[in-house]
Amino acid sequence: MQDNEKGRLIPGVTRLYEKLPLERIGVLLGDNGRVKKEIEVKTRTILTVDSETGSVIIEPAFPETTSLELMKARDIVRAVAYGFSPERAFKLFDEDQILLVIDVRQYVGDKPNHVKRVLGRVIGEDGKARRVLEETTGTYISVYEPYVAIIGDYESANIARTAIEMLVEGRTHATVYKYVEREMFTVRKRRMRELWVKGPELDTGGKERDS
Repeated sequence: MQDNEKGRLIPGVTRLYEKLPLERIGVLLGDNGRVKKEIEVKTRTILTVDSETGSVIIEPAFPETTSLELMKARDIVRAVAYGFSPERAFKLFDEDQILLVIDVRQYVGDKPNHVKRVLGRVIGEDGKARRVLEETTGTYISVYEPYVAIIGDYESANIARTAIEMLVEGRTHATVYKYVEREMFTVRKRRMRELWVKGPELDTGGKERDS
């Protein structure tokens, strides 16, 4: 990615490149190009999709397009590539949402049977493990061989990532569930405390009190 000397993005010059599996191109485009268009409008970008190779070029549509908007467009394209539906990928429009990706080959090697086995542990019987992790952490999890991708806020997504890494490394589901419950309880408790601390700063009219 290239910016000019003032930090602005340059339409026609600044570009990001991504690659989609061919079977995910239709998902990114959507009916009559609806999904692609929504990404472009909300991130002020231009997506050029090559339907034969799966390559995607992401460019700023305007000089006012920000680096954050360009990165958001890229992350949404990536989320679709890793198996998320557009509706779930669009969660990344929110500023506090991130995309994390785990390549299980880094843990078990690239033998297909090993990859399938550990991904099966992440999914669980009838999808139970993935469902429990999603519900407990408030994240979305996609298993798209050989990857596991996560969408969520920074803290919750990282807790989910650690939990998935634990499953990949062979820890029992019960141990992983206990870890997630403990960590998420700590996060919720801290967030509630932060809200409580902020609360007294406002009077009943919603205005800041004089100190």
